Amino acid sequence: MAELKYHAVKHDHEAFMAKAKAREGFDLAYEGLAPEYKLVGQLLKARARAGLTQDAVAARMGTTKSAVSRLESAGKHVPSLSTLRRYAQAVGCQVQVKLVRTK
Repeated sequence: MAELKYHAVKHDHEAFMAKAKAREGFDLAYEGLAPEYKLVGQLLKARARAGLTQDAVAARMGTTKSAVSRLESAGKHVPSLSTLRRYAQAVGCQVQVKLVRTK
């Protein structure tokens, strides 16, 4: 069975961010979610490099497309390390975790 290839949807991120930054309290809230946004960005890039759809990743992980969608969105959902490992394996990657000393 041939897998579907991932086709990115065009998105004007600069326009989106300019509009979002105009809202009161956005900068503080956005900074607080920086690690989550960084992780989500890495997930999306890895899936794009693998040429996979959310459906294909879900099938490889043994889960649903909606679960993959939640995983790829920053917010309240905090995935477990085992879930991140399954996602990484599905897109041909591995998870690396490191602690960085604060100043």
